[in-house]
Amino acid sequence: MSELLPLLLPDNLAPHWALILILAAALTSAVTAAMGAGGGVMLLAIMALIMPAAAIIPVHGMVQLGSNANRALMTWRHINMRVIAWFFPGVVLGALAASLLLVRLPLAVVQLSIALFILLLCWGPAIPKVATGPVGTLLASVITSFLSLFVGATGPLVAAFIKQQQAHQRLQTVATFAAAMSLQHLPKAFAFSAAGFIFYDWLALMAAMIAAGALGTWLGLHLLKRMSDTHFGRLFNLVLSLLAARLIWEAASTWW
Repeated sequence: MSELLPLLLPDNLAPHWALILILAAALTSAVTAAMGAGGGVMLLAIMALIMPAAAIIPVHGMVQLGSNANRALMTWRHINMRVIAWFFPGVVLGALAASLLLVRLPLAVVQLSIALFILLLCWGPAIPKVATGPVGTLLASVITSFLSLFVGATGPLVAAFIKQQQAHQRLQTVATFAAAMSLQHLPKAFAFSAAGFIFYDWLALMAAMIAAGALGTWLGLHLLKRMSDTHFGRLFNLVLSLLAARLIWEAASTWW
C-alpha cells in the first residue's frame, strides 16, 4: 500500500502532505456542516501552504463541489426547492455572462463590496420580502455566479442571503446553501478544464478529500442538530462576519 500511494499522487506532492490535506478536508467539512460556513476558506488557507500555486484554485473548487454536494444529499429533505428552482437559471446566466464578458474587475473593490453586503445581511435590518423572493433570488444568483468566476469569494454572501430567506432556520439554511453552492461550483469544472488544467493528475487526491469530507459533514450535521436555531444564528453571523473582515483586510492590503 505504501508503494502504491505515491503512484496515485502528483509528482510534486509527498504522501504525508496528501494525508494532511485529506484530514483537513474532513475537519473543514465538519466546520461548515456545523456552523453553516467557514470551512471552505479554512481549507483554501491550508492548501495554499502545501500545494503548487497553479493547482490550488481548481482542486479546491472540485473538492468544495464534492463537499457541498455531500452536504446537500445528507440534508435533502430540508432543501427549499423553490429557492433552488430560481437559483439554478441564475447560475447558468451568470456563468454564461462571465464566459462572454472578458472584463477585468477591480478585485479590491469587489471584495470590499461583498464584505459590506455580508455585514448588512447579518447585522442590518431584515431586507424586504420582495428581495428574497423569486426575482431577488434569480438576481442574487446571476450576480454571485458571475463574480465567483473572477473573485471566488461569493460563498459567504450567498450564505448570508439564504439565511435571511430561510428565517434563520438552521437545517433549511445549511441544506439550501449547500445545494446552491453545488450548482455554483459546477461551471468552474468546465472553466478550469477549458483553461487547460489537467484534473487527472489530482483525481485520486480529490476523491480521497471528498470522501473524507463526507465523513466530516456527517459529524458536523450531528452537531448542528444539537443546536437551537438561535444559537446557530448567532454562530453563523459570527463566522460570516469574520469572513467579511478577512475580505476587508485583503482589499485594504492592496491599497497599502
